[in-house]
Amino acid sequence: MVFKRREKRSYGQLVAHLVYPRGGWSRAVQYIRHRVNRLPDSPERIARGIFAGVLTAFTPFYGLHFILAYLIAKAMRANVFAALTATFFGNPLTYFPIAVLSIRIGNFLVGTGGVDEDKQGIMHKFGQATDDLWDNFKAIFTHREAHWDRLIDFYDQVFYPFMIGGIIPGVITGLIAYYLSVPVIRAYQKRRTAKRRAKFIAAQEKAKHAADEV
Repeated sequence: MVFKRREKRSYGQLVAHLVYPRGGWSRAVQYIRHRVNRLPDSPERIARGIFAGVLTAFTPFYGLHFILAYLIAKAMRANVFAALTATFFGNPLTYFPIAVLSIRIGNFLVGTGGVDEDKQGIMHKFGQATDDLWDNFKAIFTHREAHWDRLIDFYDQVFYPFMIGGIIPGVITGLIAYYLSVPVIRAYQKRRTAKRRAKFIAAQEKAKHAADEV
């Protein structure tokens, strides 16, 4: 394959690059911004896609962010690739602050106390829910009894307040991203069009000059 990597990355390298991309997060952000700016679509549609992706990052549907961003983008008639790319607003550096903020707002809105709003408390509940899912899956094929207590606690104390509380900061952050993106993308596209026109005119003049010499 033309675009296949020369050296196949190990599973450990894949995980490491997910947490800290090769070249650093700054370079990764620059690359994503460059790709988004070059999309062949209107600035408004691209910005709506960015809104959809950023909003998705404020949801507790980890592992399904691409699917959710795709559905929101289609519903908003937004650029799908921009939406999928913008989901990387949620990354190992932002997952925890997004979760804490969303859960705090959710607890306030639904009037619950919930899980301890620190990394240990949130991660502990995620771990318990994962263990319950795995144990209940194994129970299908064995004589063990399925238990849902920790999953219910996870839903009540983490997932539900996260889902409710993430809407407000998700919409606000998404709107900020939208209104910041539109003028930047429009300026980039105008500059790129101007460069292409200048190259085209220069090529025409060069061809005309060559024809005159003949």
